[in-house]
Amino acid sequence: MNCKQKIAALLAGASLFGLLAGCTGNAAVPSTAGASQPVVESQNTEGNQTETVTAPKYVFLFIGDGMSYPQIQSTADYLGALEDEDYWMAEPSLDDNQGAILDGPSYLNFMNFEAAGSAVTYDSNSFAPDSASTATSIATGYKTYSGSINVDETGTIEYETIAEKLHSQKDYAVGVISSVNLNHATPAAFYAHQASRSSYYEIGLELIESGFEYFAGGGLLAPTGSEEDQDSLYDLAEEAGYNVVMTQDEAEKVTAADGKTIIIDEHLADGDAMAYELDRTDDMWSLADYVSKGIEVLGEDEEGFFLMCEGGKIDWACHANDAASTIHDTQALADAVQVAIDFAAEHPEETLILVTGDHETGGLTIGFAGTDYDTYLDLLESQKISFAKFDSDYVAAYKENKTSFEDVMKDVTELFGLKTEGEEGDKLVLTEYELEHLRAAYEKSINGTAASEYEQEEYVLYGTYEPLSVTITHIINNKSGISFTSYSHTGLPVAVLAQGVNSEAFNGYYDNTEIYDKLADMLDVA
Repeated sequence: MNCKQKIAALLAGASLFGLLAGCTGNAAVPSTAGASQPVVESQNTEGNQTETVTAPKYVFLFIGDGMSYPQIQSTADYLGALEDEDYWMAEPSLDDNQGAILDGPSYLNFMNFEAAGSAVTYDSNSFAPDSASTATSIATGYKTYSGSINVDETGTIEYETIAEKLHSQKDYAVGVISSVNLNHATPAAFYAHQASRSSYYEIGLELIESGFEYFAGGGLLAPTGSEEDQDSLYDLAEEAGYNVVMTQDEAEKVTAADGKTIIIDEHLADGDAMAYELDRTDDMWSLADYVSKGIEVLGEDEEGFFLMCEGGKIDWACHANDAASTIHDTQALADAVQVAIDFAAEHPEETLILVTGDHETGGLTIGFAGTDYDTYLDLLESQKISFAKFDSDYVAAYKENKTSFEDVMKDVTELFGLKTEGEEGDKLVLTEYELEHLRAAYEKSINGTAASEYEQEEYVLYGTYEPLSVTITHIINNKSGISFTSYSHTGLPVAVLAQGVNSEAFNGYYDNTEIYDKLADMLDVA
């Protein structure tokens, strides 16, 4: 059994445990009754009574960037489709609307958490906000403009984050992990204060100045400044006392004794981010591995810790309308959550785990006009590579060599399962309509031939992505019964799922700023 198979088995076990817990009324993480942590007194709404609230010693916050209900549910449905082979191999009867019986989705571990809420995500200037403003709301409890990080709408007033407050007021150790760049918007929202999320060098300086004990994941953007004439952020971090680690071998040897640590993934891919989970090999560290190392670095016996982990490539995959990559990176986030669940089992009266998203990306839907009510999510298993790796490893060579459409199709069949001919009923065989769109995309990518005289239609077809690649993923998405409405963000609310100490506080339907408010209240920071 390889690494990924082991992880899948663990997830399946966790899902079964959660389902059984749900049936018996017991949560996967034991009750906090009898907890010995510090308590916080607060008044009720009438102001005439006080109640005690247990303060968790260990707080895990997982943010799936771009992850809302569609990303979570499509991942669960995909796993259910793979497990329920009898259903997915059967053809429903159109006459009597009967066919094989569907067993349903395979629940992700955090779908079984004891508390479930929804957070509204609008920001100061948009109902379809960005990561900078929404992560600011989660980290500070304030709304701001899209593109701004922890500052007000004028860009002059800075907001202190929950991580900074815990670090300075409570001596909590703090860790920040991301599968994308460590000075990207979402991770930056826990330590930086900038009017523009694109001020990468300045954000990197704030990362160093934060003094947080642990950073890990993707590489820093603009490490020598926008003009590449500044001192390297990595050198400055070392001068500030950080142990900067660039190889996996070195990362494996890191312990709490090494002090403040920055680990940059050795196998950086597109945009100097970690590889998509679909492209990750068993010898490469996963998001879960960085969470495990974070727990080791932050330590269990100190004042406590706050660890934020972002699944950032969920968002990137949704921007590109790559459903298979979206699903695999959502699974990768669930793998990382499992590490926290296992930790909480050893510290049941001291741990709080939160899983949420900053916003939804892509307008993902389960259902497509071309398949009516039917879904065939198991078809996504045929995709073996992300759109980004296909761009870099294949399309670039096609352009250089002017590779023929027939030869391109050989790779498309091998890597995505789509083919021009096959047995009757084979759902991966391209229709004439799909083949026409794919040929047009090939001509656009390889020869620059416009697919339409209308610029608007060109954008609807391809967005800003490689026409050939995005058309391939659109076709396999649609054949599976999945569709996207946008290459950008949407205004959907996001799930807030909680387990452990004070998890009940996160039930309900509320604004995303209340995630901060609830945490600040129970942790007694101001």
